[in-house]
Amino acid sequence: MLVASIILAIVAILLAWPVPVMLADAHWPRRSPGVALLIWQSIAIAGGLSMIGSLLTFGLIPFSSSLIRGLMLLPPLVLAGPLPPGTGIIHIFALSSALLLTAHLLLNLLVTAVRSERQRRRHRSLVELLSTPLQGRPGTHIIDSPAPVAYCLPGARTVTVLSEGLVSLLDAEQLEAVIAHERAHLRQQHHLVLLAFQSWRSALPWFPIATRAQAAVSLLVELLADDESRRSTDDLTLALAISLVGSAETNTIVAQPLAEAVAGSGSEHLVGLSAVSVRVDRLVHPEPQLPLAARGVIVVVTLLLLAIPAALLLAS
Repeated sequence: MLVASIILAIVAILLAWPVPVMLADAHWPRRSPGVALLIWQSIAIAGGLSMIGSLLTFGLIPFSSSLIRGLMLLPPLVLAGPLPPGTGIIHIFALSSALLLTAHLLLNLLVTAVRSERQRRRHRSLVELLSTPLQGRPGTHIIDSPAPVAYCLPGARTVTVLSEGLVSLLDAEQLEAVIAHERAHLRQQHHLVLLAFQSWRSALPWFPIATRAQAAVSLLVELLADDESRRSTDDLTLALAISLVGSAETNTIVAQPLAEAVAGSGSEHLVGLSAVSVRVDRLVHPEPQLPLAARGVIVVVTLLLLAIPAALLLAS
């Protein structure tokens, strides 16, 4: 299992720094954000699996030459003893680290999900109390705020929220483009993807690539929602709507409590200025999607990223 542990450690290091850095700096994800989002998810899953798997396979070396058998032998030997010959402090440390890291990541994901759901419920209650339903638009509410705000609240009862400032700022076509963008977030369940990367960042705040990954994924879901909106409106109308909202936000103090309550929902006003620039430039200077063959290669790479650590663990 030593060879598997070393290979898994190498894979974990590659997926922890050089690979995501290159992906975050690449231009092609703007052309095909869907496949780029897939590969980001596979990097996160494969990286975590490789990191934990490397520690686990190394720690189990004195217990067995097989990962499955080693896991079966581990509890009774740890509880009743004696430990196998050759078991050193480094093996105990590796096993303890694997256990703690797994528990930390899973518990953080659970806490993040519960906290986000509670925030959404409180926010939905505030919206229902302080907003007015938009006539002819089921599930769309208007809040009395001069700030240009548009966001969506996922859940059993989805809600799209617009502000008076946004409605007065945009014309009818631009408003339709923004609504289509927000509805795309809801249909494509972007809040679940953002939740996973938000959890990763909060679980590993000292891990710089986690912050970079969250920023990249946040931009990708905005691009995907833009692509959905482009099906019902022209690129220039959507680009102008994004520019108007982004420009107005630089001169307006947005009420932050609502923004914090809906964190992770893909809200329009949470997009940074650099992301706004990228989105507008992409619409004003459209580029074709990656060729089908290139997208197919990326999908294969995505599957390999997931298959390599899984295969190494199963073969151990």
